[in-house]
Amino acid sequence: MHPVIRNIIAVIGGIIIGGIINMSLIYLGPVIISLPEGADVTTKEGLEMAMPLLQPQHYIFPFLAHALGTLSGSIFAGMVAATNRDRNAWIVGLFFLMGGVANVTMLPSPTWFNVLDLGLAYIPMAYFGGKIGQHINIK
Repeated sequence: MHPVIRNIIAVIGGIIIGGIINMSLIYLGPVIISLPEGADVTTKEGLEMAMPLLQPQHYIFPFLAHALGTLSGSIFAGMVAATNRDRNAWIVGLFFLMGGVANVTMLPSPTWFNVLDLGLAYIPMAYFGGKIGQHINIK
């Protein structure tokens, strides 16, 4: 397979896999940590209204979703890429970072969560994912 095609597959596959992990954890969070009474997070409007009711424990799964989604997608990109494995993992990480920035601008979440999420869930996870993916060779 041509290296460029393989790199494109690595990035797109990393974004898809990371997105699946991310959304799975987002949906799993309220099952494990119950939402406050009256909180409806099924719509954007309901989520905006529920944000003031959320406690710090309600932010665990969103953070894990963002971090593990980015990590898994970056590992995949680093594993599958034919060349520049780090770069491909970084592309996946930057894609998820753009989603995180969009999330912060659209949802009124606490400043401490925004700083933690944007600072630790994307770029560091892309770095670690790229390093891990480099050591897993797929021919």
